[in-house]
Amino acid sequence: MTYVKGNSIFYIGLTIISIIWGINFGISRWAMEVFTAEVFTLLRFGLAVPILFLILYKLEGSIKVEKRDLLKLVIIGFFGVTILELLVMYSIKYTTLANASLLNVAPWPIFAALFAPLFTKEVMTKRIVLGGAIALIGVTLIIGGGSDNLDLSGQYMLGNLLALAVSLIGALFNLACMPLMKKYSPLRVSTWYILFGSLFLIPFTLGGWSDIHWSTLTLPVVGAILYNVILCTVVAFLVWNASMNRVGATKANFYRYVVPAAAAVAGALFFNEPIMIGQIIGAIIIMSGLVIIGAEKKQLEKEGTVDSQQKVAN
Repeated sequence: MTYVKGNSIFYIGLTIISIIWGINFGISRWAMEVFTAEVFTLLRFGLAVPILFLILYKLEGSIKVEKRDLLKLVIIGFFGVTILELLVMYSIKYTTLANASLLNVAPWPIFAALFAPLFTKEVMTKRIVLGGAIALIGVTLIIGGGSDNLDLSGQYMLGNLLALAVSLIGALFNLACMPLMKKYSPLRVSTWYILFGSLFLIPFTLGGWSDIHWSTLTLPVVGAILYNVILCTVVAFLVWNASMNRVGATKANFYRYVVPAAAAVAGALFFNEPIMIGQIIGAIIIMSGLVIIGAEKKQLEKEGTVDSQQKVAN
């Protein structure tokens, strides 16, 4: 039972980070009125880099990684930060918000489960499949039940494909971190790939700095930047990677289904967007599915305890 109690804090962490990311859909709108999407993304990750390295040095006494692992971190940073974040932006540009929300999120855990055996020794259990399927239904209800309707017609094909690529690359990005996190701490891995991802973002921002009117930096805009740097990047990446490293990438990524539910709440709080009854039902269904996934280890442990008792009795 000790193991399960120890893991419960990581499931709570995954849920909280997904809420933080979901709320950011609303908060980031304030900053996007001042900055281009590319510049804002660079600010988010670039400003987080010195903070991460300082934390890393203070907590672990060094910042080094072996030279043979640097190329892996470069590749992870390029695809997991630079390409992934740019794909998110362009998928939203070339398809509807509802389409992007669904395709950016829903297939991600499924891809993670499919490709997990290539990177880890994780096993897909019936409980994870059941919980994931239930949570997926909830996600579909939240996104499909919003004010923006899903539209999978041909005119949005490019955007839809880009959104689907987000899920695929995002899942592979998470899985590629797992072997490195067996060797280094999640903090060290996150710090280095965010550094490289930020450097690769710089060329995409060169045309955007001249359009910034710095006099328009209001308190909400500054708050949005700080929220993105501190909570959405520094705290979120560290907690998410540490939790994913503990519970496994397959189970952890299903908790991304909390993101659209939190985004719907943020829209209601900040922009008076209505929350439909279908979205409320969807949120309840998502949490039900995640409870099933989170209880999977507990169930296995109970079964193992019973087997052990039977062996002793025999």
